[in-house]
Amino acid sequence: MDDLAGESDWPKWLRAHYERREVRIPMRDGVSLFTTIYRPKHRATPAPILLTRTPYSVAPYGPEGFRETLGPSRELARAGYIFVYQDVRGRWMSEGEFVDVRPAAKAVGGTDDTTDTFDTIEWLLANAKGNNGKVGMWGVSYPGYYAAVGMIDHHPALVAVSPQAPIADWYFDDFRHHGAFFLPHAFNFYATFGWPRPKPTTEPAAGFSHGTTDGYGFFLELGSVANADKVHFAGKRPFWTELVAHSDYDQFWKDRSVLPRLHDVAPAVLVVGGWYDAEDLFGPLAIYRTIEQRESGVDNRLVMGPWRHGGWSRDDGRRLGCIDFGAATGDHYRAEIEAPFFEHHLDGGAKPELAEASVFDTGARAWRDHASWPPAAATKTTLWFGEDHALDTVAPPASGAGADSWVSDPAAPVPFTSAVDIGMLTEYMVEDQRFASRRPDVLTYSGAVLERDVTIAGPISAHVWLSSTAADADVVVKLIDVWPEGETQPLLPADKAPAYACPRTADRKAIDMGGFQQMVRSEVFRARYRKGYERGRPLERGRPNEVVVPLQDVLHTFRKGHRIMVQVQSTWFPLVDRNPQSWTKNPLLAPESAFVRATHRVHRSRGHASRIEFAVVP
Repeated sequence: MDDLAGESDWPKWLRAHYERREVRIPMRDGVSLFTTIYRPKHRATPAPILLTRTPYSVAPYGPEGFRETLGPSRELARAGYIFVYQDVRGRWMSEGEFVDVRPAAKAVGGTDDTTDTFDTIEWLLANAKGNNGKVGMWGVSYPGYYAAVGMIDHHPALVAVSPQAPIADWYFDDFRHHGAFFLPHAFNFYATFGWPRPKPTTEPAAGFSHGTTDGYGFFLELGSVANADKVHFAGKRPFWTELVAHSDYDQFWKDRSVLPRLHDVAPAVLVVGGWYDAEDLFGPLAIYRTIEQRESGVDNRLVMGPWRHGGWSRDDGRRLGCIDFGAATGDHYRAEIEAPFFEHHLDGGAKPELAEASVFDTGARAWRDHASWPPAAATKTTLWFGEDHALDTVAPPASGAGADSWVSDPAAPVPFTSAVDIGMLTEYMVEDQRFASRRPDVLTYSGAVLERDVTIAGPISAHVWLSSTAADADVVVKLIDVWPEGETQPLLPADKAPAYACPRTADRKAIDMGGFQQMVRSEVFRARYRKGYERGRPLERGRPNEVVVPLQDVLHTFRKGHRIMVQVQSTWFPLVDRNPQSWTKNPLLAPESAFVRATHRVHRSRGHASRIEFAVVP
């Protein structure tokens, strides 16, 4: 069959060129892990092993089963790698007990996700016929976490690892963001994933029916997050119960963080993430940064593209929401970055000319190579919240005083999207924010029309001086690119259209971007943790409280003629659970009586100057 097989012929090509074998690999404690091995028939020389460990199933099972894709890309499948897929301990057909983001084994001879990886590689080297003695790992999302922990106390044969959208610390990623709870993401995930599995099985967990497609209505009717167990889960989702119980950054979360364990990393590392990953944006940036700080001799590289969660691995990466990025960024990544990385380290390929950081500028719509991330040649810049909802380039005058206020009502929270959707709509990260800026409970600060391009690179932080009539509040900050009149984007194919409507030009032949408020970056911070995540503290009444909101990194050019905008609000529903605003030990377990209206104020005097800070590169 032709090596240039088309989309419909690709599964046939794989069946013709690979043979499949199911095995059970014993771990040091006697537990066996179900594993499938796909070995190339079209390769005459020993082949490297590329391993993925997953809690999401290595299906299809049985002698006739065969995956329709192999490995991270067609390039590597054509090269003839040995691809290995493994159900992790306690999931699907593997034995043992599953533990979410399993803490490190403390006892000598104990088992954890790191030892299971080591034992798996040891067995494969001795039993996977035709291997060349070199092993790589890759995985997206939860499998990205397993790739990351595989680098810890790693097997000597593990020479290249690509954690993609990896979990790094679950208090700051996925379900938790600075103390706030990403409600539909956690609820919908654990509604099915959270079922205990008493014995190995090929059958998926029971599904869950919301009875509606309206997530805003469903979660508002739910009331307190505590009601999820009472009304829907009946205590049968153990990790959901733990998620809700541990509001502070306590030992439960610290034991599950990958970051403190990333020492003595030796394999080459390619960390991959998406600028618009609604699930795991913190993880790739944190893992890359941690290795870079500790392991100066490691080939540690970062790739950040204009992608949703896992978008680089499964589509062309040209579009998201109403935004067109001008090129097939996913195809470029797989062929020009990922495949050369593995081929060099695992299969004797030429050393690729890869940058330390290959990052996509989401405003200029172009790839940029940087010798470090964040870029060294960057200038710190501050924009200040000013009078008449302006975003000023100068600090407030010494004699100035002022504040902007709004009423926050948990019974009528600000929606996070204009769409009707039951989940965490991934396209919200680039959505037009005009639906929010028109609400009285959203503050909007807008800069002047830009006379030149302004490129923001690296982390962003907002310093919000907040006072309130309540004891607690959430602070949501959004950085926005406002498009000028007359600009357009290509019309999206029907199968690429987001759940919300993209504005069209009068002739209906393009997307009308005039006045479009494109979200560039956003984040939420639960104000009780402004002085530390280990213990919540009430807001000090009668005075401004500084809340510093880290917004994660970007590479985005605000082009000439555009404007920079910042929005501040205190509800973001149902993406984020509703803060009761009255003081409770754990907001997620608050009774209905704890939810109160409050007046919040953002201060902008010289002594309490609310602002946003970032770095600008030439």
